[in-house]
Amino acid sequence: MTESTQRFCDQVQPQILDVHPYIPGKPVSELQRELGLNYISKLASNENPLGISHKVLMAVQKALKDTSRYPDGSAFELKIILAKLLDVTTSQIAIGNGSNELLELVARVFAGKGDEIIYSQYAFAVYPISAQVVGATGIEVPAVDWGHDLNAMLAAITPKTKLIYIANPNNPTGTRFNQSQWESFISQVPKHVIVVLDEAYLEYAKSFDVDGDYPDGCDYLKQYPNLLVSRTFSKVYGLAALRIGYLLGCDEIIEYINKLSNPFNVNSLAQVAACTALLDTSFLAKSISLNEQGMRQLTEGLSALNISYIPSSGNFVCIYLGSDALEVNQKLLEEGVIVRPLVNYKLPQFLRVSIGTQVENQHFIDALKLVLNK
Repeated sequence: MTESTQRFCDQVQPQILDVHPYIPGKPVSELQRELGLNYISKLASNENPLGISHKVLMAVQKALKDTSRYPDGSAFELKIILAKLLDVTTSQIAIGNGSNELLELVARVFAGKGDEIIYSQYAFAVYPISAQVVGATGIEVPAVDWGHDLNAMLAAITPKTKLIYIANPNNPTGTRFNQSQWESFISQVPKHVIVVLDEAYLEYAKSFDVDGDYPDGCDYLKQYPNLLVSRTFSKVYGLAALRIGYLLGCDEIIEYINKLSNPFNVNSLAQVAACTALLDTSFLAKSISLNEQGMRQLTEGLSALNISYIPSSGNFVCIYLGSDALEVNQKLLEEGVIVRPLVNYKLPQFLRVSIGTQVENQHFIDALKLVLNK
């Protein structure tokens, strides 16, 4: 924006001027337009390479005939299924236009000018953006080994602290904390400080939990009324384009969240898809199995190339390429492979690579080897 076009700058809320918007991964169509490539592997946005299940596809196609009708604003059927699966009441569930909407709504409900919101270095970009939008002060706590330093986050709490965002596992680094670390942390957070536990990659993390020490946020909701658990259908369920997620918490907080939700914020097709996806356990198992295989394929390929990476509990891996990371990213694009540069996360020496199909993973490994040899 040029100076001559900034006609409304003085009218804009001051905290909005400094917001750096979230930058999504490059779409396949964009790279096709730029380079005219026929085959592209998109490994940039942590999407499910299997797409959606056949059952979900059939259910969505059947629901298309009702698109002239407004959706169920209460998402009644979806809440019933979630309540049964997660052993909560429907009044403990808020449904959002992706979990992203819900993360932002929590900030709008609990924080404003003069308040503080705590989050970790190298955590999801929406956390600091949410703090900025409501005029709160974002407190970024330095990471340890690329992951959350829960003790330091506790130490960062002040009388001004209203909200803490925590991701387990973390995006984009893939790091996670264990049950004892979590229980030590949540037990020491003041009861008036809201903790949002973002579990977008929960299903993948559980599959990698060989020690059985991954904490499931649902198990702590009854003990800690100040805890909110955020989850999404965009990852393992493959519903990224439909934008649907959910938030779990005590009845009172969920009521406040629902007060701020836009009417009909989640469309009918998304609700139908989510209901069907939750009950399609075979597709869920297949997705998790593919991710486990892909993680082995990718990390073994990286090790063979002597490329270091951050061990991950998600469906992606952060690889270290030093000062060559951005150049390697550009060369990978020219080979038809889209990965995610992490400059916006202040990790300019890393690229994040999503787990794809066996063919897509091999495409990346072969392309990376070619680029590095050049």
